[in-house]
Parts: sequence; C-alpha cells; structure tokens
Amino acid sequence: MFILLYRICPCLSQRLVSLRSKEPDALSQELAQFGQELMLCGTDDLDLITGRACPIRQLCFLEQLLTVVQGSAGPGGDSRAGGEGLLKELFSPEALPHLTHTLTPTLNPWPAQIRAAQKGQKSLPSRPRGEEVADVTALLESTRNTLDQLHKQCVFLRDEATRPSVFSVCALRVAVCDLAQIMGVFNRVYETDFRSYVNRDPPSLRPHTHTFRTVHTLLSACNTELEMLQQLLVTSVSLSDTVKDVHTHPRYWSRGHRQTLPTQLEDLTRRYRVPHP
Repeated sequence: MFILLYRICPCLSQRLVSLRSKEPDALSQELAQFGQELMLCGTDDLDLITGRACPIRQLCFLEQLLTVVQGSAGPGGDSRAGGEGLLKELFSPEALPHLTHTLTPTLNPWPAQIRAAQKGQKSLPSRPRGEEVADVTALLESTRNTLDQLHKQCVFLRDEATRPSVFSVCALRVAVCDLAQIMGVFNRVYETDFRSYVNRDPPSLRPHTHTFRTVHTLLSACNTELEMLQQLLVTSVSLSDTVKDVHTHPRYWSRGHRQTLPTQLEDLTRRYRVPHP
C-alpha cells in the first residue's frame, strides 16, 4: 500500500518514511488522511490502512487505489513531469488573469472576449411591443380562419350541432366507410391467419344496399318504439300525479266542510250502509 501511495503522490515519501520509523500509529493516521483527500476512505478507516478489514472491503480499496494510480500516471509513466507541465500551463502569463478571476471571483468572471459578446447581444435592438402584439393578433386571426374552414368542411359536425336529434346522412356515410374498412381488414386477417382453422366457407359479402336499408328500417322502428315508451312513461307519471292530487287535496263539500275523496267515500259508505237484520 505504501508503494501505491508513493506512485500517486511521490512528495509524501520522505514524510511517510519518517513517520514510519518514529510513530507507526501516526503513519496510519496520515495514510487515512491522504485516503480521505482522495475520497477513497474516511479518517477513521484505520482498519483499511492496517489490513484488518474484511477481505471484500480490502480488495475494493486496493482496486480503487490501482485505478487512481493508473489515472495519475502519464503516457510515459512519469506523473511528476505531467504535474509540472500542468502547473506551468496554469501559471503562464496568458492564463494568469483567468486563474486570478477563479481565485477571487467577481460578479462577472468571464474573459474579455466573452463579456464583449454578451454586451453585443444585450445591445441588440429589441422589437417594439406594438409590433409583437400585432404579430400575435395576426397569428390568432389566421388560426381562427383555419379552424372556420375546417368546420365548414366537416358537414356532419355542423349538422349535429344544429339538429342533434335528426338522422345524419353524413354520419351514416362515415359509419359505413369505417365498417367497410373493418370488414376488409378482418377478411385479410381471416384469409392469412384463421382460414386453416375453419372448416366451413365464410359468408359472401354482397355489394348491394338492401342490407343497410333493412338495418335503417329496423333502427327507425326501434326509435319509434322507444319514443312511444317514453311518451307512455310521461303519461303514466302525469296520471299518477293527478290521482295523488285527487286523493290528498280536499275538494268535496260535506256538512259545511271540504273533504278528500277517500274521506267522502267513507262517510257515504257509513251513511248509506244497509244494516243487517
């Protein structure tokens, strides 16, 4: 593990050797601190440093160390040269202003050319608000005209909106077209997939219109019967209300008072009942 850490950071070699000869516990703590800086372990994970952790954790930790070693090594195997080159590039005169802005950021840390581009974008002339409103109004008017044209083309929608209870020929035409398409699709599926499983011949589809006339006649008769039943229901409700009103409201005079029909009938029954001998 000491060799792996030396490959990652060679500058720690002298310090680690001195700690190893004087204080072994301090060496483990220093290695744990370095592992925390690498985000591989915590400062209290001394069992990983001393090799007392479970085998799975130990192997995972060593695998992460090897990954860091492979990533820190340069193409020629000299990581120190790569680090020195990076430092020279960071502290070069061209990059020094950017480094200064990074260390002490302000409200606008962008380079001069980016700030100039942003100023150019901000200085673009904006369109007047009146022109924007006019464009939006024109777009809305164009959309409304398009919708009106579509509504005029959809005749069945206009007929249903004006006369919802009247039979629509356009709606029947659309339903017949849909039915023809469904029957055609079923015929193709039947011939390709289900023909081998059926022994009898399929029914022949004739192009005549008497079938649709018959269906239309039956549907019209059904609608007529439903209207008759609805009228009968309304009449029955009205008759029930009339009978209830006759039985509950006092309308008949008897001995100076108004009485209901059941009370009047009971009074007449008691009055004219023939006594038994």
